[in-house]
Amino acid sequence: MPVQIGSKAVSFSDPTGLMSDCHRRIEMFLNALSAAGHFDGRRLSEDERRALAAALRYFREAAPKHNADEEESLFPRLRSVSDPAVRSALEDLSRLEREHRWAAPLHAEVDRIGQQWLLDGHLAEEQARAFQSVVSQLLSMYRAHIEFEDRVLFPLATRVLSRAQLGEVGREMAERRNLLSVLHGVEPLGAEREHNAE
Repeated sequence: MPVQIGSKAVSFSDPTGLMSDCHRRIEMFLNALSAAGHFDGRRLSEDERRALAAALRYFREAAPKHNADEEESLFPRLRSVSDPAVRSALEDLSRLEREHRWAAPLHAEVDRIGQQWLLDGHLAEEQARAFQSVVSQLLSMYRAHIEFEDRVLFPLATRVLSRAQLGEVGREMAERRNLLSVLHGVEPLGAEREHNAE
């Protein structure tokens, strides 16, 4: 059964397609954070508040699932494959994992400042500059990170992993989102909200 996570409906039987679609969500919410950074900490309109809150929630709740999809499901299976192209990509897998760890405290800082902004209604100049700086660093890292995964890693995974391995990755992704029944054609109550939150 197709699941809409980003801009298109894809199935858990196409796990790298879902991961790539998650990248579109990451880009969208990074752009929302970047736009907020240009407001210089001023009082936000209701639409701006909602956009900021949604972006903070995405990186706090959904993005860690995406990282787990890669680090716990996809990367270990790639490491188990004896293929020259995969062997040359092993160093890149380690780099991608390091980038996930590097980004985690920056996301925590954006969330801390962003939550304070939502609570107080404005930011001091120093906090606004810190918010802009951290978001800029994240944008720079994700640009290269996502480009490599979408252009090189996901097509490689689709080529070298068996249907059974890809099926296992898809099942694990569904389990992380409490959507395992989607694989069996039964839509759980509230699943649409789960899909859109990812």
